Amino acid sequence: MELFLFVLVLFGAIALGMPIAFALLITGIALMLQLDMFESQLVAENLVSGANNFSLMAIPFFILAGELMNAGGITRRIINLGLSLLGHKQGGMGYVAITAAVLFASLSGSAVADTVALGLVMIPMMVKAGYDLNRSSGLIATGGIIAPILPPSIPLILFGVTSGVSISKLFMAGIVPGIIMGVLLALTWWLVSRNEHVELLPKQDRHAVLKALRDSVWALFLPVIIVFGLRFGIFTATEAGVVAAFYALFVSVVVYRELTLAALYEVLVSSAKMTSIIMFLVAASSVTAWMIVMADIPGAVSGLLSTLTSNPTLLLLIVSLLVLVIGMVMDLAPVILILTPVLLPVIQKAGIDPVYFGIVFVLNLSIGLLTPPVGTVLAAISSVGKISIPAAFAGIWPFLLSQLFLLLLLILFPQIVLYPLSILH
Repeated sequence: MELFLFVLVLFGAIALGMPIAFALLITGIALMLQLDMFESQLVAENLVSGANNFSLMAIPFFILAGELMNAGGITRRIINLGLSLLGHKQGGMGYVAITAAVLFASLSGSAVADTVALGLVMIPMMVKAGYDLNRSSGLIATGGIIAPILPPSIPLILFGVTSGVSISKLFMAGIVPGIIMGVLLALTWWLVSRNEHVELLPKQDRHAVLKALRDSVWALFLPVIIVFGLRFGIFTATEAGVVAAFYALFVSVVVYRELTLAALYEVLVSSAKMTSIIMFLVAASSVTAWMIVMADIPGAVSGLLSTLTSNPTLLLLIVSLLVLVIGMVMDLAPVILILTPVLLPVIQKAGIDPVYFGIVFVLNLSIGLLTPPVGTVLAAISSVGKISIPAAFAGIWPFLLSQLFLLLLLILFPQIVLYPLSILH
């Protein structure tokens, strides 16, 4: 009964257009009433305790670091380096976009932010050179979903906080799948663009390449610092956010000297707004998560899937299909906060490594960012590229297939995640 009530109230509230955070609160309260344990003080206590988590402090700092990089010229220098190295090759601008997407992902952790930042610069350049607008937009949008997998991924932080899994381990586990995402994108781009006749940039001489490398070297050091610091225990994932924000501020103000006081104010306001949205969502989800445990909803789900727990691969395939469908109609962050406490006990009962599951789970939901009707990255690239949603999706689907192929590979061959993790961590 509680499982039915949970699904009915949550999706009913969302269908009525209620903001996700309030839908989560209503669902938690409905479960309280069903179990005859409603007290307003319990709601307030769980709201406060949900946001009172040291690991969550990483989120505002990584958001701030991403905003600082866009405003301080770091983003532009990474793109310029790619253009100087690859702009003269067939399909070169696409490879530049993919390389920049991987680098952006290792700096900000936000799919939408990376998509917008890269799309604003690269789409006009690619269209001017003769590349198809829809395909170029699709490539950049799909490159944007690398951010939830590579550290410092905000979705992985949310999964770690909700599940109790080590965020540092999740970060290390995301490195190889994130790189594979970029490689598969490059292969797909080669297939779809190899016959295009476009204007190539002139080949840069060694002096110009070295100048671009020298200009961007400060930007390239940040992901190295984060991965090195986490790998050798110099700082925690939360402290890595502080390091990233301070480093981005230092480079933007002292080294590149492009961040003005007025721009800094805008960066702080934008970061605060985005942080407040995420933190209220986390706080509201803690009420529902607590009631999920109290109502033993994981036990009910485990009962429904009990025949599959003896076959971890089949269980993961079915769970992934379910998550993929849900990810098409809901945004990534709320699904992580809602489904993690429901699915994780079932996954652990089947003997599946929770760190590995976290990567598969987040990759699955990241793919949903590209699909209608909700897809936030799809909407972002539609806005940036000034094209319709159907046109944007028409450009995305070849690259989307490559990421679905990767998802299937990770499910069938868990060692793609687990073996590098055993070396890196």
